[in-house]
Amino acid sequence: MIIAVDFDGTIVEHEYPAIGREIPFATETLKMLMKQNHKLIMWSVREGKLLDDAVKWCKDRGVEFYAVNKDYPEETLDNNNHFSRKLKADLFIDDRNLGGLPDWGQIYRMIQKRQTWEDIINEGSFETKHEQPKRKKKWGIF
Repeated sequence: MIIAVDFDGTIVEHEYPAIGREIPFATETLKMLMKQNHKLIMWSVREGKLLDDAVKWCKDRGVEFYAVNKDYPEETLDNNNHFSRKLKADLFIDDRNLGGLPDWGQIYRMIQKRQTWEDIINEGSFETKHEQPKRKKKWGIF
């Protein structure tokens, strides 16, 4: 499977143009996906040195992308008549998804079991981040 992965807000916390702290289990999950022969493409708005820094940050943690901001490593304007910023990927992992970014354990499970977000929710294993806190019982007048 070809999987496009955003960097800021997905692999690391948003601190653009700086590189934020790693989102828990992001690089570990990406390394597991690489071992299972998925092709990972970094898909980022970063360019130039900022992009190079993000690629190096990932490489230093064992995540080497098949391609960066393109469909395949050798892609250029000269060898692709249809070169565009639109990737041809089977799956996109991005914090700007409708519904937000699941945690990396859920992302891995969705890919492995070919589940949808709806499948995860219907399993009952999804806990919303915005649950209302339980109210304390009040004794007395109020």
